[in-house]
Amino acid sequence: MDLEVRHLKALCAIADTGSLHQAARRLGVSQPALTTQLQRIERTMGAELFRRERTGCRPTLLGRALLSRARPLVDGMSTLVGAAMAEAEAARAGGLGLRIGSTASRVIGGWLRRLRVRLPGTDISLKVDVSARALLAAVAAGRLDVAFVHEVEGSPLTVPDGLVQRVLLEREPQFISLSRDHPAAGHPVVDLDDLATDRWMVDPSVDGEWDGVRRVLGAAGLDPPVLHGDYLTAASLVVLGEAVAPCQPTSGPRDDMAIRPLRGDPLAVRLLLVSRPGADTEAVYAELEAAYRDAAQQAEVYHRWLLRHRSPLAHAA
Repeated sequence: MDLEVRHLKALCAIADTGSLHQAARRLGVSQPALTTQLQRIERTMGAELFRRERTGCRPTLLGRALLSRARPLVDGMSTLVGAAMAEAEAARAGGLGLRIGSTASRVIGGWLRRLRVRLPGTDISLKVDVSARALLAAVAAGRLDVAFVHEVEGSPLTVPDGLVQRVLLEREPQFISLSRDHPAAGHPVVDLDDLATDRWMVDPSVDGEWDGVRRVLGAAGLDPPVLHGDYLTAASLVVLGEAVAPCQPTSGPRDDMAIRPLRGDPLAVRLLLVSRPGADTEAVYAELEAAYRDAAQQAEVYHRWLLRHRSPLAHAA
């Protein structure tokens, strides 16, 4: 008997549920039918894949080895089928679709608004994810058409083969957010030494962020306490003076928080638009560029930084 994807799905279901009965219910088959199928698979492999115990089924050593190879195949097939169904649905609808992915950015709102004006009649969807790698994988699998991602300096992303990259900004400085009553908040530019005794907060789920911050602090000879958490938690702690946190320079002004550049701009990211081969991204890229320029000019601290560095982004297109 040749192993097929349905056989691998059955093995994964048994391992996930730990029970032939529960696995059969998940797969929509009878328990005797699943038991017979498992026995045929084990005869083909020449050994037991699961130990039947009073408390359920546990994979053997060979079973675990087979499952470690089976799961990526099952997941890959699910991805393939999902992408094909999405394409078929778009074709049946008779309209154009644009599936956008992005890491968190102040630019997203303006970008979508511009795209809806530029591409009337296009069904535009958005998926935001903290992980650039997850978004790139979704583009490669056909679940997204384009992804706007950032690459932390010193922690390069691995872009799947075949995807097309366009650089929106080669180096975007990352600023620091701190409470309004922080001693360094009164300075137009903040030195890292001014933050040596502060707790820093970073989101470890953002690809490369913790590595980038750790690298910069280490190079400056600093070893401050570090908290791990999401952006929302970071903002609440920053406002209370409990932490400082890196932030995007396009971050909007807040009455309860100060946003300042770091001297020498030690923290930076590269901004990329990644798409599938053959995708027409001219309009998508043009509106992203315009939306970023708008956001940069509306962020007062960043706009001053751009003027100081004579960046073309400081001026209207």
